[in-house]
Amino acid sequence: MTKNKKITARISLFITGFIQVFFVAANTFFLAKELYLAVLAASFMISLIWSFNVKKVAFGSGTDRVVYAGGASIGSLFGLWSSSHIISIINWI
Repeated sequence: MTKNKKITARISLFITGFIQVFFVAANTFFLAKELYLAVLAASFMISLIWSFNVKKVAFGSGTDRVVYAGGASIGSLFGLWSSSHIISIINWI
């Protein structure tokens, strides 16, 4: 695999981890607030994204797993931040 392909693959892993854990963080927040439709949508997205991730992460290298975990960590923070803003907008309306 060329260097550019490795970089592209790692960016893809980071983004995938970010998106999945973004929805986990948001879903946790929605669960706590009892927002049923938001929980339904977020949990569906978690499962859908995970179905694409399993093979990439399970058969990846140690570096691939660290990159994925980094994306997941940042996604968790962003998921909390954005879901709390969604709640504030809902409460404002």
